[in-house]
Amino acid sequence: MQTITTIGLDIAKSVFQVHGVDAGGKAVVRRQLKRRYVLAFFQKLSPCLVGIEACASAHHWSRELQALGHTVRLMPPAYVKPYVKRQKNDATDAEAICEAVTRANMRFVPTKTAEQQSGLVLHRARHLFIGQQTSVINAIRAHLAEFGIVAPVGRHGVEELLNVVADPSDRRVPEMARVCLLAFGAQLRRIKEQILEFDRLIRAWHRCNEMSMRLDEAPGVGPVLATALVAAVADPKSFRSGRNFSAWIGLVPKQHSSGGKNRLGNISKQGDRYLRGLFVAGALAVIRYAKIHGTNHRPWLTALLARRPTKVVAIALANKIARMVWAMMARGESYKEPVALAR
Repeated sequence: MQTITTIGLDIAKSVFQVHGVDAGGKAVVRRQLKRRYVLAFFQKLSPCLVGIEACASAHHWSRELQALGHTVRLMPPAYVKPYVKRQKNDATDAEAICEAVTRANMRFVPTKTAEQQSGLVLHRARHLFIGQQTSVINAIRAHLAEFGIVAPVGRHGVEELLNVVADPSDRRVPEMARVCLLAFGAQLRRIKEQILEFDRLIRAWHRCNEMSMRLDEAPGVGPVLATALVAAVADPKSFRSGRNFSAWIGLVPKQHSSGGKNRLGNISKQGDRYLRGLFVAGALAVIRYAKIHGTNHRPWLTALLARRPTKVVAIALANKIARMVWAMMARGESYKEPVALAR
């Protein structure tokens, strides 16, 4: 057990697979571990390098093993897959992880703190409830449309429909359908209350975080995006540049280049879909404000809007904002209006 220098750990819910090698790369241990024996196994080992795929519960195990003195490296599963030999199983996965973690050109995922993961839970819960709110509203509109009752698009239109449902004297809605729609209305009110509570928690966390407050100064960045960035980006310096950060979010064009000919397509949509959506929404807000109040102080945006559709400009502006945000996070700087968007 003392000769182990590198371990590939394939994590799961109950049964974990360990593949350990010595300094010469020779396999020393191959074994399965029940969940309750994982920490006891690593406590007996001398500090070594442990590779784990960055999947569910990986950050928890990374923190636990680091507390025991081990060096833990998390890797995207897609980058580990090329090292898997024939026959996909836990043993070959652990062996592939052990091989991949020693590669000099491997990209690693910084370990998130418990606070950062709590922030991600808050954002994911809010996002889930917003999706449920949309589903309930669509159900209310669709069911009432079957009885010829429609309302304008928007929040006030939904309120009109709920008033119709709540009025027992309105005979257009059969009683059996009214009972179901009243349940939808009650559920919608509870969801809205919970979303407002999540928004309050996000604002409170935003006010207590120095980096989040600095990011809020950038155009198109509000408390929601600022706190999401603080929670999702464990180490901004793990990205080589702003473009690397923007590519991680999925805001750069896909390349189909060959023979010295550069061919760029649509955005890659790699990385974090939630962050990408927030960046694009923020860019659209900047464009909407610029169209109302003028774009003289943003000549780059003015020139782009003159020759490209709004949605295309929004993607380009979101890419630019992402690069600015990375610079602010990596260098500890504040937003400087004349330098940032006037180019």
